[in-house]
Amino acid sequence: MIYRKLGSTGIDISAVGFGAWAIGGWMWGGSDETQAVEAIQAALDHGVTLIDTAPVYGFGRSERLVARAIRGRRDRVVLATKCGLIWDRVEGELHFHSNADGITSGPSERAVYKCLRPESIREELHASLQRLQTDYVDLYQTHWQTATTPVADTMAALLKLKEEGKIRAIGVSNATVDHLKQYGPIDADQERFSMIDRAMETGGGLEYCHGHQISVLAYSPLANGLLTGRLAPDRQYGPGDLRNGKPRFSSANVQRINAALERLRPIAERHRATLSQLVIAWTIAQPGLTCALCGARNAVQAAENAAAGQIELSAEELDTMNRIVRE
Repeated sequence: MIYRKLGSTGIDISAVGFGAWAIGGWMWGGSDETQAVEAIQAALDHGVTLIDTAPVYGFGRSERLVARAIRGRRDRVVLATKCGLIWDRVEGELHFHSNADGITSGPSERAVYKCLRPESIREELHASLQRLQTDYVDLYQTHWQTATTPVADTMAALLKLKEEGKIRAIGVSNATVDHLKQYGPIDADQERFSMIDRAMETGGGLEYCHGHQISVLAYSPLANGLLTGRLAPDRQYGPGDLRNGKPRFSSANVQRINAALERLRPIAERHRATLSQLVIAWTIAQPGLTCALCGARNAVQAAENAAAGQIELSAEELDTMNRIVRE
């Protein structure tokens, strides 16, 4: 496994991290709790150290599962969670409505608000610490940004929590370069990034973070499974699965992506890797990209993802992959 520094903190993190969104079940058509715990433990056994979760992933379920998985191993884990999405009160900016399965098109069981008010952040962290069964979080991130609270107030609250020893590092997610500039010195920026999601690159975010010692954590590096090469074009997605009805997962697009991935197979075979591992290896090889957060539903998937952290791609192989992706 490749290990890299988290911002300017001196904390080492694995280049392949465990993304705990899917194990919460919410927006993924449910999950098996026993297999989810085994997946996290397998990731740790294969060199992964960074586990990223959030309160909204299953409305607390993901954090509780992470706690079960790391019991007795807390000292081996760089634990990351988030703040800024609340559903227990009306405050801030309405973000979406949701039921237990996922986001709904109109009012439903829960209304989720974006709120980064200092008092709310402190309340959220307290609840997360209880669910995670720990007394500190290694990386605390604002999940979504909002204009309802001045950034200076949010940052002051985060710095106070860091001073108190409740968090070790500060990060943001789903942020623009302008947001990064407003926050000032932070340690991490978590954004959607994959072979087919390059806004972080084209918008200057990668370059900015690289120049300011901000680690970049890529979420959805396998594009919700689309870049695994394992999705059948005629696959049907069940209720609550975020891929259900999305044009990206149409039969025609899955066929197109699978065809492109097949052109990468000779490189994968050269490294005795699966296509998923090759895509993860490409991701962590991108300049300025620190870590790929990969979800897994079971131990086999988690071990496969972790092994991608051992693959070293040559400049020629990276050029070939980039050319194929652009075509």
